[in-house]
Amino acid sequence: MSDPHDADAIRAALAEIASLLAPARPAVSEEVLSAHDRPHDYVSAFGDRLEGRGVDEPVDNLAWIALIDALAAHGLLAEFDWKEDAREIRAQLRKLESRPSVDPWVLFEAEETLLPTEQFLHACGRRYREIGAALAVLDIESDCYPVVGLRAARADELTALAARAGFPVQHLGADRRSR
Repeated sequence: MSDPHDADAIRAALAEIASLLAPARPAVSEEVLSAHDRPHDYVSAFGDRLEGRGVDEPVDNLAWIALIDALAAHGLLAEFDWKEDAREIRAQLRKLESRPSVDPWVLFEAEETLLPTEQFLHACGRRYREIGAALAVLDIESDCYPVVGLRAARADELTALAARAGFPVQHLGADRRSR
């Protein structure tokens, strides 16, 4: 049996992550905490959504999946296939509620749009950082990239909170020495 203090720390970190990534959307936090606190009820309530992920019963990363799905439902996360086209990535990133007010696309060079998905996402991350924004992958150990946008100044905060909750985050385009 896990230590209840650990469960409380994980719960608190998940709530802080939801607040950081969806500050004006309390429903995101409610879904994440529901998945953490009552996983069977969450699976029953969101079975249709989870079916696409092959989840039909509680799993260890259910609260993390709930975060990703809730952020996507609120226009705060874009999920890309491992072989996504650069035009589709650009279109989805532009639709994010969390997109930066300055358009980073004017900084892109034509040849960058020809890069494979992962390399293009890192190029996007570098361009976003140039204007004070950041892109992060909320990793679910799958062949997809669930990507969120946030202020670059808060990227380390996201990493620390995710580590406290026990989930991996990858910052796109970040200098590896700063991770």
